[in-house]
Amino acid sequence: MENEFLKGKKILIVEDDLSSRLYLNKILEKAGVIILNAGDGQEAVNVAVNNPDIDIILMDIQLPVLDGYTALSKIREANKDMVIIAQTAYGLLGDKEKILNSGFNDYVIKPILSQNLIEKLIANLKQK
Repeated sequence: MENEFLKGKKILIVEDDLSSRLYLNKILEKAGVIILNAGDGQEAVNVAVNNPDIDIILMDIQLPVLDGYTALSKIREANKDMVIIAQTAYGLLGDKEKILNSGFNDYVIKPILSQNLIEKLIANLKQK
């Protein structure tokens, strides 16, 4: 099964909304993922820098302390090859271009459907 590919992978979920974070945790727990969590951009940078073995980061754009773009930039300074996927409620063409041009590997649009998330994670990890 495709989901077996994610088993044991380490994923950092960066989400300030508790219900959204719990939802993402539940999806990834079912896939056997090792989950780390951060509630703001600065915490995300700290966790990413202290855990260079993270396979992928799922980062919200609208975050307190540091927004997703600033956190991305700081994480890239420490690890330019880290796979980072933006999660955003904004799906307009200009938003997608801004996300990808800023250095994110990919993006998912909220509300996030579990199968879509799993497929995105697998596709990005296979490209790594």
